[in-house]
Amino acid sequence: MKTRLSLLSLLALASLPAAADAAPRTLGALALEPCTLTAAGLPLTTAAFCGKLAVPENRDRPAGRSIELAVALVPSRSKRPRPDPVFMLAGGPGQSAREAFPSAAGAFGEILRERHVVLIDQRGTGGSHPLDCPAAGDDRADGDGLAAGDPAAARRYAERCLATLDADPRFYTTSDAVLDLEAVRASIGAGQINLVAVSYGTRVALEYLRRHPERTRSVVLDGVVPPELALGSEHARNLESALDAHFALCEADAACLRQYGPPRALLVRLLAELEAQPRRAHYRDPLTDEVREDVLDTATVAGVARLYAYAPQLAAMLPRSLAEVAAGRPEVLMAQARMIESLVGEQIALGPQLSVTCAEDADRLRVDPADAGTLLGTQFVEAVLAQCEVWPKGRRPADFNAPVRSGRPVLLLSGELDPVTPPRYGEAVARHLANGRHLVAPGQGHNVMGVGCVPRLMARFVDAADAKRLDAACLDQLAPPPPFMGSFGWDP
Repeated sequence: MKTRLSLLSLLALASLPAAADAAPRTLGALALEPCTLTAAGLPLTTAAFCGKLAVPENRDRPAGRSIELAVALVPSRSKRPRPDPVFMLAGGPGQSAREAFPSAAGAFGEILRERHVVLIDQRGTGGSHPLDCPAAGDDRADGDGLAAGDPAAARRYAERCLATLDADPRFYTTSDAVLDLEAVRASIGAGQINLVAVSYGTRVALEYLRRHPERTRSVVLDGVVPPELALGSEHARNLESALDAHFALCEADAACLRQYGPPRALLVRLLAELEAQPRRAHYRDPLTDEVREDVLDTATVAGVARLYAYAPQLAAMLPRSLAEVAAGRPEVLMAQARMIESLVGEQIALGPQLSVTCAEDADRLRVDPADAGTLLGTQFVEAVLAQCEVWPKGRRPADFNAPVRSGRPVLLLSGELDPVTPPRYGEAVARHLANGRHLVAPGQGHNVMGVGCVPRLMARFVDAADAKRLDAACLDQLAPPPPFMGSFGWDP
């Protein structure tokens, strides 16, 4: 997939400092070297300074194994930055903050005028003693079983992953990440910090706020995960609601409805046909342009629909993609599935994901028969439960699932059409935050900090640490994109 840059964009990139030309520096007691942050599978980079901080793997045994946390500093443009930096906490669980930042850098442009941005790869991810599992495709039986949602294959895969790890997975939980975050704060000498968290990262941010309120100056939560929630328990129903909303946009558009028909009916018919008889399809790999042949089945369609629901610009393509398959032309959807597999698969590490989920959520997850008729079905929960039967489990504090009550300034952000952390989650958390404010971005999906005027709102909030007085009228200008009407995009 090629990226086109305008002349102005090229000039802007040329004006950025090159990490390789910068001198080493220190931040508090943390030594840093020039580095370049890269986004997995994407042509995006950010100049930064990188360092390592050694911490105990098991803090109950400080003299035992030590692991290194990978830390990066994206320096402020100010000659005298404010003393309270911003820490960005990535999602997942299992995403590297250093790899996630280049894609999100645009949302931090105004923040960087006054403050440094600090990135920590959560232990088990990126450069922080990664819990890397072998690719599922290394074992064809397990790979096919995982794609088909087979719990037995998921369990075997978890066992195979465990056998390769040089780590104790019990100590790679959210609580451990919070202790690491506090260790980095102390190391750089910041009296207080600001947290900007995305998706699962909001769980880490809320837990840090619970344990270290005096060290927390402000918090931004984008795509809020309530502490009370067993993560994954509502994925199926949330996705159905989001897809219904996206499909309604096509049905309300006369041209879309005339050209493609009702998208939900298309999806139901396609899934029924593929359940009875999967098909083989030829298509061009969107990243390498090589001709491939793969199986088009229900898992392929569900994967595209689920991941595209995260972003309205992609969800607008679904009616056309489904109609193309129905007309005997599966190439577009197959290429989309391949792109998702290549890009998303590189961003989330299964090891830390299981360490978090098995310790914090699995004992409260239940297979809900009502999910059986949904696109996601019961397979996700079944697979997680099967894997957590064999995955070592860390400890969860007694109050971990209690609401976080705080008077600290908190800005909560939700996308109206978010398929995984819908606005009701933000509302639930905001009820317990005396100085919190929840904003919903109309027509948007998961992770809205980079959309429209949200970067400006976020920067103003961090600067003033006052969500209640923030003028958010500019959000009214946001709306979902119209349905994608053809090979060349939207109608003029």
